[in-house]
Amino acid sequence: MDNNKRDYSDFFKPQDGDTSRGNDNEQQTGKSEQPSYYYSYGPFKSAEESSDRTTVTNDKGTSEVEITAPRPIRPYYGYDHNEGPIQPPPAPPGQWDYSGAKKKKSSFKSYVATFLAGALVVGSLMVVSDKMNLFSGASAMSAAGGAVTGTVQKANGSGNGGATTAALESIVRPDNISQIVNTTSPAVVKINTYVRGNSRSRSGANSDIFNFFFGDSQRQQPNAGSGNGSANQRQSLGMGSGFIFDKEGYILTNEHVVNGAEEIEVEVQGYTEPLKAKLLGSEYSLDLAVLKIEKQGGKDFAALPLGNSDDISVGDWVVAIGNPYGFDHTVTVGVLSAKERPIDIPDTQGTREYKHLLQTDASINPGNSGGPLLNLQGQVIGINTAVSAQAQGIGFAIPTSTVTSVLENLKNNVKIPIPYIGVNIQDIPEEWVKELKLDDTQGTVVASVVQGSPAAKADLQPYDVITEVNGTKVKNTEAFRTTIKSLKVGDKATLSVRRNGQTLTTAVIIGDMNK
Repeated sequence: MDNNKRDYSDFFKPQDGDTSRGNDNEQQTGKSEQPSYYYSYGPFKSAEESSDRTTVTNDKGTSEVEITAPRPIRPYYGYDHNEGPIQPPPAPPGQWDYSGAKKKKSSFKSYVATFLAGALVVGSLMVVSDKMNLFSGASAMSAAGGAVTGTVQKANGSGNGGATTAALESIVRPDNISQIVNTTSPAVVKINTYVRGNSRSRSGANSDIFNFFFGDSQRQQPNAGSGNGSANQRQSLGMGSGFIFDKEGYILTNEHVVNGAEEIEVEVQGYTEPLKAKLLGSEYSLDLAVLKIEKQGGKDFAALPLGNSDDISVGDWVVAIGNPYGFDHTVTVGVLSAKERPIDIPDTQGTREYKHLLQTDASINPGNSGGPLLNLQGQVIGINTAVSAQAQGIGFAIPTSTVTSVLENLKNNVKIPIPYIGVNIQDIPEEWVKELKLDDTQGTVVASVVQGSPAAKADLQPYDVITEVNGTKVKNTEAFRTTIKSLKVGDKATLSVRRNGQTLTTAVIIGDMNK
């Protein structure tokens, strides 16, 4: 064997002076054998510290060895078929008993006690926050309106909890509706219109769109046995609503309620017989009309004050009173849903173009047209005019801001001047831009020109594109109409027109549609 290589058996040979180590090879070869140590893993203990020592005897002699006790393990106690479950011995005092320990169980009473304690704490906090107004104060209540704020302040001053509850309810539902109705109802009237014989000349009476949208005119067929419809036979044309705005007997209603009527009768609270009414003035484009009834015995009529529709806000409460389907003085309540709504309704006379309408969800039904839309002060802020038959809770009213500007003209039967130039116009489709040699769809294109109108005198022609009015660019057709209506009859307007790719300028004198 190479001397540089160490014999690994040397690791197992006893060192010099160690006579206690040996192996089986030495026994077989007859060499002196020494007893072996027993080794175990565990904490080291010196000979003096350890008491767990013993001796081992074999044919070679006797030697003393050190034994390390094994780690204690958790005993397992089984089951004896004769004796039953084997119970562990009791643990010595001061030591853990791993096998005999029992889990502590929570009783049902502890859960109940915990719940009651939590409820008591939460309830106490709620009472304290309510007394101290931690989450809602007088400032929050004041946003609901002056009347509600006064109620809240009075309730807080008296210390009456019931009063506070009533004040909160008034925020959700006004508590003066019945008072408004009692005060205003005597001035709300029912209007019945009639024609003679078969002359049923009401304009738009055969228009499905008109009747479907307004629905106010409940036309009735002649009664059975009424004869052959001679010229003296009176027939019911329709029914609507109105209200007295002047104690002398002036009534405001919609033009479409009395359109085409030969006779008009008005039913007024407190009078046993209908009163004959005279049509003083009306305006088709504004859908407004004023009637006049005469006093009976010199007694003044109850009248409603006209309020300012500009002062009402979206979300404010409104009240509508009218005669839907012949049910006299029906009251409905809602809120103002929106303002400045435009709608167009065609009939046989043309198209009624409504602007600046008030939208409400107060129920408006056939027969409500012409009736008042009231605010919570009992003032008229609109005239109920139309309802969308394809939806629920979408009604429209003409605002008083439109009414007051023309009321005197209607009362005095003075025609209201309507600015116009006499053209039919439309928006520019995208596919027409190239054909009209334009850069974009800005402006409005002339579809036709009314013969003899101011537009005809200004040499406007079909397919002209109006791009500016008095130096202001025209965005679309609606913008052009608004600009023209803002001018006065007799004003001069300068128009910029695109024709065959060239820009022209022409002057037009604003005319009166009623003339």
